[in-house]
Amino acid sequence: MKPWIAGLCLLLACAGAQAKNDVWQPAAGHTQIALWPGAVPDAQPLPGPESVRTGTKLLGGKTVTGVYNVSRPTMTVYAPAGQNRGTAVVVFPGGGFAGLAIDLEGTEACDWLTSKGITCVLLKYRVPSAPYDWHCDCRPHNHDLSMPSLEDAQRTIRLVRFHAAEWHVDPHRIGVIGFSAGGFLVAETSTQFKRRLYGAVDAADRESARPDFAMAIYPGHLAFDDGRFNPNVPVTGATPPTFLVQAEDDYVDGVNQSLVYYAALAKARVPAEMHLYAHGGHAFGLRRTAQPITGWPALAEDWMRTIGMLPH
Repeated sequence: MKPWIAGLCLLLACAGAQAKNDVWQPAAGHTQIALWPGAVPDAQPLPGPESVRTGTKLLGGKTVTGVYNVSRPTMTVYAPAGQNRGTAVVVFPGGGFAGLAIDLEGTEACDWLTSKGITCVLLKYRVPSAPYDWHCDCRPHNHDLSMPSLEDAQRTIRLVRFHAAEWHVDPHRIGVIGFSAGGFLVAETSTQFKRRLYGAVDAADRESARPDFAMAIYPGHLAFDDGRFNPNVPVTGATPPTFLVQAEDDYVDGVNQSLVYYAALAKARVPAEMHLYAHGGHAFGLRRTAQPITGWPALAEDWMRTIGMLPH
């Protein structure tokens, strides 16, 4: 089995999974909001209807739920618990652009963020999407832009900024966090925000798609197999401050994914902080383990304070 396939199976618990041909719904009290009021731009054929699969394999003592064949992308807004700090973070779950680890790298991230007074916006972006190809048991290594997922990501950031006053968010404190493939979306939104990928559909699209800060957790697709940096994420001095977390024993995407991105950020003099741990593997999310890497969320909170996105 190819390493990326093995990693994807672990992430979305594909072995022995129970599938339902159903649209994923957030917990009671939270409503999904359609990203596109009309036709979805650049819609692509999918191998089937949207489905939700809960695996029998355990990760951090829990199952992992995956969402597949997303054709109608949505965002779900989670209000802060307790005092609203005026900061918002858009969450991009991973899943190799084949599916979305909607709990491990989605709702559980929102649980953490809202507990810190941060508005969390969970994006259910379109999958399968490039660079994954569902037509075959393969994934091209061209590291192209993640169309149409990136369109969904840009649209979400613009919508959050457009609704900032309504949601009691500072429009200059809107960040992104992504895991694995979602970490690539973090890098793309951080570097491709001036590139309009779709035609404006309403007033929200007059807003900037640039995140004010970014957190990439075990990101993928940032380095080629020969170690070269992916030119489709052109880091410049306008790239927002970035926080990176990586395990040295990540054998799915590999430690070099974060290393080359950090080097590009440093070269462009973008404020960046990277935490490299000896152990943790891939797809550890926020679930508690005995490994030191399990403490990364506290470091991310400290970092958000140092860049002025949370109060000291």
